[in-house]
Order: sequence, then structure tokens, then C-alpha cells
Amino acid sequence: MHTFGLFVLTALAEIVGCYLPWLWLKKGASPWLLLPAAASLALFAWLLTLHPDASGRIYAAYGGVYVSVALVWLWAVDGVRPTLWDVAGVGLCLAGMAVIMLAPRS
Repeated sequence: MHTFGLFVLTALAEIVGCYLPWLWLKKGASPWLLLPAAASLALFAWLLTLHPDASGRIYAAYGGVYVSVALVWLWAVDGVRPTLWDVAGVGLCLAGMAVIMLAPRS
């Protein structure tokens, strides 16, 4: 559960780090948003280092949580309710993440 929570924080840091430049480029927001965006992406990179497993495996498993958090963001921030297909896709991503993270290791 600790790892999953860390994945969620990591995903939020990445999404915020990408969303703020998007606001600047697409919505005409202040270019000053690039400063917290850079800090958020630096936080994202640091959070990835806190995971105990090999980086490639962490990145692969993290992807499933990222997709989940991105769809929550879609609903909470963009105001777009995910479809049944979105929810099914998240289920598949989380199942894949579980296989990667919970597989027996020698």
C-alpha cells in the first residue's frame, strides 16, 4: 500500500508539472507557471528514486497508476466524467501493474 501511495504522489507531481505548461501554451496563462511546473517535475523525478525496485520495473508499474490518476484528474480538474471504457482501461492497467509489482522474484 505504501508503494501505491508513493505512485499516486509521483503521478500527481508529473501531471501538475505537465499541466501548468499546458495552461500557459493552450490557455494563455502566465509563463510564470513554468517555475512551479519545473519544481513539480523535479519532485516527480525525486519521488521515482524513493521506490525500492529497479528503475525500469518501477517505470513500467508506475504507468498503470499514472493512467488511473490521469483519469481522476480528467474528472476532477477538467470536469469530464470518465466513460465505462476509461474505467475498463484503468482496470487493465492496474492489473498489469499488479503483475509487474507482485511477481515472485528470485
